[in-house]
Amino acid sequence: MSTSTVIRGGLVITASDETHADVLMEDGRIAALAASGTPAAEALSAERTVDATGKYVIPGGVDAHTHMELPFGGTFAADTFETGTRAAAWGGTTTIVDFAVQSVGHGLREGLDAWHAKAEGNCAIDYAFHMIVSDVNEDTLKEMDLLVEEGVTSFKQFMAYPGVFYSDDGQILRAMQRSADNGGLIMMHAENGIAIDVLVEQALARGETDPRFHGEVRKALLEAEATHRAIRLAQVAGAPLYVVHVSATEAVAELARARDDGLPVFGETCPQYLFLSTDNLAEPDFEGAKYVCSTPLRPKEHQAALWRGLRTNDLQVVSTDHCPFCFSGQKELGRGDFSKIPNGLPGVENRMDLLHQAVLDGHISRRRWIEIACATPARMFGLYPKKGTIAPGADADVVLYDPAAEQVVSADTHHMNVDYSAYEGKRVTGRVETVFSRGVPVVTDREYTGHAGHGVYTPRSTCQYLT
Repeated sequence: MSTSTVIRGGLVITASDETHADVLMEDGRIAALAASGTPAAEALSAERTVDATGKYVIPGGVDAHTHMELPFGGTFAADTFETGTRAAAWGGTTTIVDFAVQSVGHGLREGLDAWHAKAEGNCAIDYAFHMIVSDVNEDTLKEMDLLVEEGVTSFKQFMAYPGVFYSDDGQILRAMQRSADNGGLIMMHAENGIAIDVLVEQALARGETDPRFHGEVRKALLEAEATHRAIRLAQVAGAPLYVVHVSATEAVAELARARDDGLPVFGETCPQYLFLSTDNLAEPDFEGAKYVCSTPLRPKEHQAALWRGLRTNDLQVVSTDHCPFCFSGQKELGRGDFSKIPNGLPGVENRMDLLHQAVLDGHISRRRWIEIACATPARMFGLYPKKGTIAPGADADVVLYDPAAEQVVSADTHHMNVDYSAYEGKRVTGRVETVFSRGVPVVTDREYTGHAGHGVYTPRSTCQYLT
């Protein structure tokens, strides 16, 4: 395997710059950049040369919200760390941050060790972990300190899913107070799960069992209410807050108001909320089950607020919340009762392409594409500048992207271990051509050349927006 490669003639796009430059990769790192055609560029020499003329040269994507092998609703997410990270590589993502799960009655360390065991030796690309905190007690709070010290610096809590992951306001406040002291970042699933469960029970009693009712009971106002409450609890605790998978206009407004007040509050949205809607949930013959996720898909009019939030930086990150369940045998568990449909969509392979299409559609700029998909998630979760940019010293996670190639998104051609695509038949312009992970080609001219075990666990520093 070559230890040095020079990429010549491409347009290098980072969150801050666009420049025609040649990129030298040596021993897994970016060694140098030089403006194409200059003596400095001509002086770059390597064992291998790649021609990127007419292509973009971009940092590998950082997907800060995935759920490989997640147990949920009596089944498991269909992608393993092996299949899921391979699909991520195909889609131009070179780092994922997955969620280790604490089970009620067990410690954080036990959950983290279980996720290390699932991932180690199986990943095609680099990976890190957040920690889901399901059981706040004195021991858990002490463990949070230890995890931050060793590079697990973010903790997810749920205001939804009573009886599974749910934390009450007191538990949330205690964890936030701890994170305020130890430098950790609380990530919040902001939906009022107690109220939603009442609406679910009432809907089912009325015979409203189809997938579309999943969206109707998980009301936008209950996302907004929980978002507001999480912000105020974080304010009381003096802690930063990151709200995951924001889907509703009203929730964006709560984040914008808090940021206008100077609070360290951040928000993430996902491609499904930008490109899909309740129209998909309402598809006949139970097809809507394919689109059941939480927070749910919203009516199309919410999309404008999400795009606006991404442009104004009231939303900073686009992650996938990749949590795939096959339609056959898994989503079908909810036939006759929408509340039993496993919640989650496949998307880790589609994110970079969909966001490039958003550039072409005029929603965001090219640099903002890289910012929300690469640089900001890396900064938010303590991986920058090792990940998320192309600069000397950074890991050589580099994607050659063909901005003119056309493709049709389909389950027939994707590499995720799931039997449908949430974006089936969607035409997009732009496609990943070659992917380097730490200088090693894992996708080469649209051929997979990676292998399980190449990806390594990557400890993280604390959120870089708080220093």
